[in-house]
Amino acid sequence: MKKIAVINGVNLNMLGIREKNIYGNQTYDGLCEYISQKCGKIAQLDFFQSNHEGDIIDKLQKCYFDGYDGIVLNPGAHTHYSYALYDAIKSISPLAVIEVHISDIHSREEFRRTSVTAPACVAQISGKGFDGYIEAVEMLAAK
Repeated sequence: MKKIAVINGVNLNMLGIREKNIYGNQTYDGLCEYISQKCGKIAQLDFFQSNHEGDIIDKLQKCYFDGYDGIVLNPGAHTHYSYALYDAIKSISPLAVIEVHISDIHSREEFRRTSVTAPACVAQISGKGFDGYIEAVEMLAAK
């Protein structure tokens, strides 16, 4: 069974509270439970969330050294400006990282349409809600 980390960044802990018209009513704990229910039989899952860029980078590096098979990453707003996350993702290759976004970042505000982290990832999934995480875990588990 593949060992996959699900790493969520800035403000994902506020799911169910922030902009429900975009992110829905489910909480962060609900997201983790949903992923576990759908993918717990195909992958060993490890969940992590932080609002701090350095903590996310530390977790990415730890996954590399701990021998994870893949990472599902929702960097939150760091997506649009964090070259530090880009460098961290590149530094842990060949570990596969898939970038996921609950909303469709390509149809939102102009500044959200650019992801500086996506080019370091093997794929990007955007606009599929919580199911985007399921698709990413399934992709990584199949590798």
